[in-house]
This record gives sequence, structure tokens and C-alpha cells, in this order.
Amino acid sequence: MKYAIVTFGCRVNQADSLRIEEELRSRGAEAVPPDEADLVVVNTCSVTATADQGARQTIRRVARENPGVRIVATGCYATRAPDAVAALPNVVKVVRNDEKLALAAALELHTAVRFGEGDGPCGAVIEPGLGGRTAFTLRVQTGCDECCSYCIIPSTRGHGRSVPLDLVRREVARVAAAGFKEIALTGVHLGSYGRDLDPPSSLLALLRALAQVDADVVYRISSLEPMDCTGGIVDLVASSGGRFAPHFHLPLQHASDRMLRLMRRPYTASYYAALVRDLADRLPHASIGTDIIVGFPGETEDDFAANIAYLAGSPLSHVHVFPYSDRPGTSAAAMGDKVDGAVIRARGRRLREVGAELATRFREAQVGSVRPALTVSDGATVVTDNYLKLPIPPGRRRNERLQVLVTDVGPSLPV
Repeated sequence: MKYAIVTFGCRVNQADSLRIEEELRSRGAEAVPPDEADLVVVNTCSVTATADQGARQTIRRVARENPGVRIVATGCYATRAPDAVAALPNVVKVVRNDEKLALAAALELHTAVRFGEGDGPCGAVIEPGLGGRTAFTLRVQTGCDECCSYCIIPSTRGHGRSVPLDLVRREVARVAAAGFKEIALTGVHLGSYGRDLDPPSSLLALLRALAQVDADVVYRISSLEPMDCTGGIVDLVASSGGRFAPHFHLPLQHASDRMLRLMRRPYTASYYAALVRDLADRLPHASIGTDIIVGFPGETEDDFAANIAYLAGSPLSHVHVFPYSDRPGTSAAAMGDKVDGAVIRARGRRLREVGAELATRFREAQVGSVRPALTVSDGATVVTDNYLKLPIPPGRRRNERLQVLVTDVGPSLPV
């Protein structure tokens, strides 16, 4: 059986797709492009209306280009709107998020899909380079118990659930043995890791334990809510000797306190600014990214101006801009005073311009520094520990560790 997986959205979905792919390979399935596949798994996102639309368009395109294909839809959009997704062409099954990691077994039971004779390696790990991957994305937590007014994800992912520490350590050892040199740790609400375990634990306890694992890997911490980026975590990254990458993603969502209250975000803009400033002072080379929602209901010109004013003077290195769209079932969807679509688009363009300026400033500030890096793609590109993607002279292998001199002209140079 030939398969393809198309993944939308966050690192959690990426991690889930990796596990689905491992299960399919262990049953003898062969990875091919979607237009050659017997089965295409579409792992959907529903964080915005655009994400929903992207999944629908992809499913229709795959069905058009490969009329005989069987499509299985999973992920947050498939969980939120299963009937709408099931009605799309060639969709033979919709698999909820809480069922997706047993997807291969479910397919054999409930669809006409049949795998080989189990000739794939049992528990086969995705090797570096397969499907274009170099780093491994490891989900250690899923679900969320927060109540942000705009977010549908708690209803599509459920309550917060953590992977027990022993299982995480075992998975790290397995992935490292397969040859991966970098592991991105991710979760829907990563900072809540361990709160549901018995006895309770914490993200900091997990990170400290992983630092002691005898494996030649660097850890990259995925998105953290501002209130979860504790001094202990920053201390650990700063003192880890490179075991943890100096790369943080701390979603602000808005620099107006009025908007943060309406969004039900449990911090203020000044708290966030102090957190990021302290982090940048302690780790001057760290990459610090953020998310901003533009056009939330009731957003005035003054509210929007607060975003521009903060971002322009911040030490942030990159900004992801999300135009607000109603998510059915959220309290924000019922709010009045919606912002006109044209205004949202114009404000989004302005925020992206500021984000581009921040990214350029960060990149220029790194010129002359020597950074640890990992070769990706064809070996002519590296990603540094602080998340710069840089060209280097060709001739290196994928998944090779280098020390790279960041230059301002031409390819950066291994040293």
C-alpha cells in the first residue's frame, strides 16, 4: 500500500503525523507523493478560517489529481466539523484527534485499505531525511484547560494530558538511536506539562530530566505561554552548554491590555515586555518569536497602535500574524463590534512589515558570530541553534553538526 501524509498547522500536528507515518511504515506501507498514493492522510488544522479552507482545498485537489485515492481526514478541523469534512470528495473516514494515533489499525478495520504483509520494521522510526525532515518533533503533552476567548482548540484536543516522563525518556533514546541530532519538544499547552500526572510534575522537571539523558541530541523548546516561561527554564537553557537551543516562541497575541482582557489572556503587556527584555538581556543571541492576532472584535486604532509601538522597540526576532476569524463555539464569535475585513488585512500587512524589520535586525545582529548549526536539505543549508536558516558552501551531508560563522555577504562559512 502506498501512502502520503499532508500536515497543516502546529508542531503538535507535525508530531502526530510522524507517529502516524511510523505506524504505516511498520505495517509495510510505502511513502509516495499524494498523486501516486492509494491512501492520503490529511492532518487538518482549525485555528483560523484560512486553515479550514486550506484543508478543504487540499482534499479537493488531491481527489481531482488522483481520482482513485482514499482520503482519511484527521486533526482539529476534522474533529470540529466531521460531517462537513466527510462530505468532501474521496474522504472515506474522518478520525478524531483522540483516535488518530491508532489510525492505521482503524483503517484496516473500517475501510477497504489493506497494508502489506507486515514487512516493514516493527516500530520503525522515521530516519533523518525521510520526507525532508532533519529534526524530530516529539509531542510530550496535548490538550488545554485554558479558556482564551478566541480559541477552539480545547474543544478539539480535550483536557490537558501529559506523556509520563519515563515514556518521554524512552522515546528520546529511540529517536536519538535512529540518528536524529535535534528534537523539538511540543505540546498544545506545553507549559502545563506534568500538572495532570500522579504525582504532579512540571515542564522544568521534564527538561532537567531530559538534560541527563545519555543521547547526542539538542532540544528545541516549542511555543510557551508567557506565564509558563519561568526563570528556572531560562536558567536551564542559559546554563545547558548548548543542550537546549536559545530559541523561544512566546505568543503575546496583543500589546493592548484591553484586548488581552477580552481575549482572556492571563498577563499584561508590561509583564510580557519585561519577560522578553530579561530573556534577551540574559541570552543576547536568543531568537524570540511571538504571535499576534490582528482584528480581534473591538480592536480600535489605538489598540492596534499599541502593537506597533511595542513591537518596533522590542527585542523580538520574528512575528507570526494571525488575522482574526470567528471560530464557531468560542465566546469571541458571539462578540459584537467586529472589525471590517479590509481593515484587518491592512493592519495585518503593517504588522508583517514590522515583523520583517525585526527579523532583518536580528539577522544583522548575528553577523560575525559563530553559532552551532545542523545541516538540512541537501547539505547546503544549515539551521543554527538560534533559528537562522543560512546557506553554506555545498558538499556537506544532511544532519551534520557544524560551527558556522555568520557572514553578511554570500554563504556563511563552516569553521
